[in-house]
Amino acid sequence: MEMLATDSMVPISGYAFGTDADTRSPLSLDQLDLLKKTVMLDKEDEQYLRMAGRLLADHTEEIVDLWYKFVGSQEHLQRYFAGPDGKPNTQCPVAVSEWFGRWIQDACNHPYDQDWLNYQHEIGLRCHRSRNDKTNEMDTVGIVPYRYLMALLCPIVEIIKPFLTRRGHYPGTVERMHQAFFKSVLLHIMLWGYAYVKEGDF
Repeated sequence: MEMLATDSMVPISGYAFGTDADTRSPLSLDQLDLLKKTVMLDKEDEQYLRMAGRLLADHTEEIVDLWYKFVGSQEHLQRYFAGPDGKPNTQCPVAVSEWFGRWIQDACNHPYDQDWLNYQHEIGLRCHRSRNDKTNEMDTVGIVPYRYLMALLCPIVEIIKPFLTRRGHYPGTVERMHQAFFKSVLLHIMLWGYAYVKEGDF
């Protein structure tokens, strides 16, 4: 999958994609290929992902706003954007919104190479207590439970779909883009889970 340049490619604090700051993934590219086959993500899906990425690039800020509106409406999720004392952490939402906006483009455009695989492992570590409060030295609750990472697949995918309809593509094309995005997000979340699983059980 060829990486597309976008206007979002500006430096973001704590964003370490493709740098030595990433921890190398314990999974091999062959194991990644088997996961891709299992979620039925193929070359045609990657083409639809690139198409989706071009559409979504113009709406990143709006998508992030909707995402925070959803999270803000869920009291049980708000605590993961707060400090250990339960008080809102003003630094966390700003940093996460920047990462989330860039992640949308990464999910659509980056090839599934070693750098991509390493960064998914890094994201999992940052959500887990292993490294949750070390990025940008933010004071956080220490871990985002894996059950919520998996459950948030649904709102992420649903928030995206209306944006894929905005340029008048045929419904069948929109559906293919949406399904490809779903498979990509599922693949991401599965890989983030490595940090949460008992050694040898992933």
